[in-house]
Amino acid sequence: MRILIIEDEVRLAENVATAFRDRYGSAVDCAHDGLEGFSLAESGHYDLLILDLMLPGADGLSIVTKLRTRGDATPILILTARDERAHVIDLLNAGADDYLTKPFDLGELLARGKALIRRGKGVANTVLTLGQLSLNSVEQTVHGDSQLVDLSPTEYRILEYLMFRPRAIVSKRELLEHLYDYRWEHHSNVIEAHVSNLRKKLRATGELALVETIRGRGYRLSVPEASQ
Repeated sequence: MRILIIEDEVRLAENVATAFRDRYGSAVDCAHDGLEGFSLAESGHYDLLILDLMLPGADGLSIVTKLRTRGDATPILILTARDERAHVIDLLNAGADDYLTKPFDLGELLARGKALIRRGKGVANTVLTLGQLSLNSVEQTVHGDSQLVDLSPTEYRILEYLMFRPRAIVSKRELLEHLYDYRWEHHSNVIEAHVSNLRKKLRATGELALVETIRGRGYRLSVPEASQ
C-alpha cells in the first residue's frame, strides 16, 4: 500500500514512515509543508493520507476541503495536538475519516491506518478470501487450503493488492504506484519477476488461485472454476 504523510515535524514523519515500511512493507512518501503535501496528494495514487492539522503553506483543513471538493476519496487520518481538538469537528465535517491526538501510540496509528485502507477498499474484514485462498492482513500470512504459502515481502504486497480487487484487471503501472514510493520507475523492470514468482508459489498450493497476465493491460487474480 502507498501512504502519504504530511507532517512538518520531520522526525515524527520519518518515525511513522519507518513504522509503516517495517510493519506492512508500505511505500511511504513524506511532505513537510502543506503546499508540497497537497501537490503530492493531487496525484491520487495513495491508499492513505496521514495529515497534520497545523502546517506551513496550507493547513490541514484547507487540504482536506480541496481534496474532497475534487472528488478524491482517499482515506484521511488527522494528527492533532491537544489544544487543536476544537478544530477536529470541522475536519471531520470537511471529509476527514479519523484522527489521533498527539502524543499517540504508534501501534494504534498503524492499526487505525490499516483499518482505513481496508475500509477505503470496501473491505471491513482483516482476512481477505478468494476461493480457498486466504490472506490475513494483520498477521501478513497467506494460506491456500490451510497450507501456509511462503511469500517474500514484495510478493505478499502484490497479492494483497490484487486480493483487494479480485477478478479485476490491474495494470502494471497501478501496481507500481501502490507498491513503491515516488521513485517507483526504478522498480519497473523487476515487477514481472515478482509476479512470476508469486504465480509459481500459488500454483504449488494446487492451483487454488491464478495470477493471469492480460496482454497489454496488466494482471488479474482469479480462481479456477473447480475451486470457486
